[in-house]
Amino acid sequence: MNSPYEVLTMGRISVDVYPQQIGVGLQQVESFGKYLGGSSTNVAVAAARHGRKTATITRTGDDPFGAFLHDALREFGVADHMVTPVPGLMTPVTFCEIFPPDDFPLYFYGRVPAPDMQISVDELDFDAIRAADVFWVTVTGLSEEPSRSATLAALEARARTGITVLDLDYRPMFWESREAAREQVQKALPHVTVAVGNLDECHTAVGTTDPAAAAQALRAAGITTAVVKQGPKGVLAADQTGTYEVPPTPVNVVNGLGAGDAFGGALCHALLAGWDLERTIRFANVAGAIVASRIACSSAMPSTAEVEAVLKGETDVR
Repeated sequence: MNSPYEVLTMGRISVDVYPQQIGVGLQQVESFGKYLGGSSTNVAVAAARHGRKTATITRTGDDPFGAFLHDALREFGVADHMVTPVPGLMTPVTFCEIFPPDDFPLYFYGRVPAPDMQISVDELDFDAIRAADVFWVTVTGLSEEPSRSATLAALEARARTGITVLDLDYRPMFWESREAAREQVQKALPHVTVAVGNLDECHTAVGTTDPAAAAQALRAAGITTAVVKQGPKGVLAADQTGTYEVPPTPVNVVNGLGAGDAFGGALCHALLAGWDLERTIRFANVAGAIVASRIACSSAMPSTAEVEAVLKGETDVR
């Protein structure tokens, strides 16, 4: 496929404001770092770090934080011409607290309503969506209108061309219930070739937290490749060649929030490279671990060389 973009993502964008002090609550934090954020946007950044030509579809506020996000996207090598402002709305800002190894509360500001949920069908570049080698959308993008209709329209127009990924990305604060999310996921699954999520997200999508059963249910829904992240038990993935399981990469966790996005960008890179599924998830697993060892998300995304060095045993992430 001769595509203008190897990876095109669609979904959330925000300014991540992360504390520079670890292990204390926001009321005690004295300094913060400001970063590009938003799960689908971070996936585009992560793929760009692996040398892939990437772009993202999203919306910001028409304000200085929106301008910052455009600057950051260009700096990371992600095309931003499909990122448009929404007059009258403010760019979302996300704060977090960092309590390693597994407690990272998030606080969302400026998301009622959020500009990135105002993506509409009539502004989509369907030619770019059809032509991308990888098209990546999220379940969060299905949580409200007009983003829901735009996401489904993009998937329908793409018609399972190339690699079409649904990030199961279930965030309860954006939904009235798990059942409401499952209803929308079931509409999206027939249009995608890859689904990726953790055990709770798989529970939302197909009603089970058993990894093998979840992968089987996702494949039964028509997808080609199911990737189930099991936290401390590693990753299970299944495609037409079989089911594969890899252990977690040992890591001293600093901030786990960007690990899934690093995993996603690495997954896109590996799928485009045509690697077998076991090699693919080993590579993606290490990429996620590297970011979990760092405070930031977007600016912490590893290069291919960094991931390969860990896989070869030349360095570690602990």
